[in-house]
Amino acid sequence: MLTTLGLTREAEAVYRLMLSQPDWGVVRIAGSLAWAEAAVRAAMDELADHELIRPSWEGGGAMRTVSPKVAFEALIARRQAEVARKQHEVESSRAAIAGLVAEYSMLRPEEGSGGVEHLTGLDEIRARLEELGAQACRETMSFAPGGKQTPENREASRPITQALLDRGVKVKTVYLSSIRNDPGSVEHANWLAAQGGETRTTSVLPMRMQIVDREVAMVPLDPDDLTKGVAVIRELGAVAGLCALFDQIWEQSEVLGAAPATPAGEITPQQRELLRLLSAGLTDEAAARRLGVSLRTERRMITDLMDQLGAQSRFQLGQRVTERGLL
Repeated sequence: MLTTLGLTREAEAVYRLMLSQPDWGVVRIAGSLAWAEAAVRAAMDELADHELIRPSWEGGGAMRTVSPKVAFEALIARRQAEVARKQHEVESSRAAIAGLVAEYSMLRPEEGSGGVEHLTGLDEIRARLEELGAQACRETMSFAPGGKQTPENREASRPITQALLDRGVKVKTVYLSSIRNDPGSVEHANWLAAQGGETRTTSVLPMRMQIVDREVAMVPLDPDDLTKGVAVIRELGAVAGLCALFDQIWEQSEVLGAAPATPAGEITPQQRELLRLLSAGLTDEAAARRLGVSLRTERRMITDLMDQLGAQSRFQLGQRVTERGLL
């Protein structure tokens, strides 16, 4: 339950036991959990790092638990700050990538081996994706911000993905958190994990992107209009920047499997992102597209937020958000 706050399950188990049995030391805790004493000490070190336990005032090397109300309010505040920072970084990265694509948009493939190639048309783009996949030797890294995939797209991608994994190529994909509500997408992620691939989710992504072997990247010429085509980038500096962006978002994303828990009374990262988009002036339709959800789902999220924050109107919802410092 507390993994979303940065605690391991082992640390949570020890913390719960220390709350119920404050007089127990390492030996009794280890016996109760059937763990090695070293494992208990490691969990207690983690709890101390998160300021959930402190040395006892009575001395003797004993540790005492910090009140959950005090400790977790601080943890939640740090988590909220991290989420806000991540969202700001993603938006900054989105703008930087758009500038990068524009900078190289006038290059033609014949003008140099390290330039940018423009592709238009679905057939041409898919053919190049298949070609890049066939050439991959080490890893592929993808952002998929378009919400849940259709069953047809999932089935079409499996042979290509399977061929990559069979060759020992690492396959990493980051989706929007909204796909957690789609059983077909979760099933596909479980299939991918069973084959050796990795899938994670995050509340917002800057754009669709595919990187192969950290040497070539494919990004849309216009993140908001995929019909304008894509750029295939081979310039080393540009690709290195895109790889750094992927690595950053990958590390901050959640492994797709069981949905991450959110502490009672707290809004989710996806809800926070919706509030941020609306406060920035986006329409319901635009916010739904950015989150990868339907307009109906986006409006239901707003209704849920109003109920959660005790607001009777959108104006009042904005007041509640400001009062509670949620953005």
